[in-house]
Amino acid sequence: MADPKGFLTTPREERPRRPVEERVRDWGEVYAPGALLPIVERQADRCMDCGVPFCHQACPLGNLIPEWNDLVSRADWHAAADRLHATNNFPEFTGRLCPAPCEAGCVLAINQPAVTIKNVEVAIADRIWADGLAPPRTPERHSGRTVAVVGSGPAGLAAAQQLTRAGHTVAVYERDDLPGGLLRYGIPAFKMEKHHLDRRIGQLTAEGVRFRTSTEVGRDVAAAELRSRHDAVVLAVGATAWRELDAPGRELGGVEQAMAYLPLANRVCQGDLGASPLSAAGRHVAIVGGGDTGADCLGTAVREGAASVTQLDIYARPGDARDESAEPWPTYPKIYRLSAAHEEAGRLRTAPVADADARLFAASTLRFSGDAAGRVRALHLTEVDADRRPVPGTEGVLPVDLVLLALGFSGPDRTADGLLEQLGAELDGRGVLARDAHFATNVPGVFAAGDAARGSSLVVWAIAEGRAVAAAVDRWLTGTTELPSPITPYDRPMTV
Repeated sequence: MADPKGFLTTPREERPRRPVEERVRDWGEVYAPGALLPIVERQADRCMDCGVPFCHQACPLGNLIPEWNDLVSRADWHAAADRLHATNNFPEFTGRLCPAPCEAGCVLAINQPAVTIKNVEVAIADRIWADGLAPPRTPERHSGRTVAVVGSGPAGLAAAQQLTRAGHTVAVYERDDLPGGLLRYGIPAFKMEKHHLDRRIGQLTAEGVRFRTSTEVGRDVAAAELRSRHDAVVLAVGATAWRELDAPGRELGGVEQAMAYLPLANRVCQGDLGASPLSAAGRHVAIVGGGDTGADCLGTAVREGAASVTQLDIYARPGDARDESAEPWPTYPKIYRLSAAHEEAGRLRTAPVADADARLFAASTLRFSGDAAGRVRALHLTEVDADRRPVPGTEGVLPVDLVLLALGFSGPDRTADGLLEQLGAELDGRGVLARDAHFATNVPGVFAAGDAARGSSLVVWAIAEGRAVAAAVDRWLTGTTELPSPITPYDRPMTV
């Protein structure tokens, strides 16, 4: 490490966000442009280069964090880019979207604020592109084998890039009009502007990946035809089967799924639509679900000009510090975190509740009621105890015009006569694609990766799955592989 005492002399300094009043008027990323590089070298100096870097254990990609921290602290950006890309195909995605379990595992975090690993990562990623250090890497020879990747989210893109670099011809099938999956239509632009995605798609295209967009396998292309065209198939279709809320009044107009709402807002930003038919403009909005998807809805509703926004979280408000008895270091702690969207909703006072961040904790939906036209007008709720049982006498009513259900996902789409049924692919007891220790499904030559097989998880796990399934497919096609395989299907993430 460049400064052996950096962790003693330099305090943690976060990447600054733009002022709330400024950033809610546009869809640009919440962070101040150009404000990271002046501070990140000092922050990288805080890395202790500890003997056992637990940040490795916390990161499914096995990122070489102490190595690139040291290189950044010495301003050797080219070498840092090489070390970062050695384990991560898309650091500009993870540096913006990952909740950074690596920081929870930082040894410094035992008794001090952790190293700002995520900020160092995104600084390297952005510097890579600014200095032209991410050229296409075409294979030295072609294998003559072809692979179909179904789905172009982070798992599918990582698998496609790794397999292409191994010399195989890869076609990516995507049912939307543009590749990217949830990175494009699920993640709001204020968290990741789409030019980062477009840049990587351009790199993959230049390397030889072929994208077949507006093509739904199982409908536009039969599963049997896909298998006959290619030597292997990778299913990276995501966990798109959203969870429902079984509550009276669910059928009312204006009670919508979050993943019906967010893609429309992204399409408006992209220029595909003049206005979203589900826009929150002028509406009183309730978001049922306390996770990241709910926070994405919150920030989107604020930017659309909602009259008020309230997010309901069924869990009690976490503490401000790690509970060492329940979640000892280096596990990822469940603590109170204030996302950019919560900061915006609180500062702009868009919630009709006392919470400073627009959240109601320990709150559960009882039912919805509506008007004569069948539109939702009220959400009836109650406080719940630690076992999620209603607390008598705590019932209340929120006036609403739009309710967004952000309750997570149960697995891949299981539409009758769809892709999975045509393939005869089996599901396991969790409702996700069953696979063996080599990522292979019960169908010969068909492999599964990402949320479709792991269950809804983090972007960093999706990329790790994509890299690992690529190594498995390469070995199945050729008998050996030089591709790295950071995980096995039986690895389980720390709870995040």
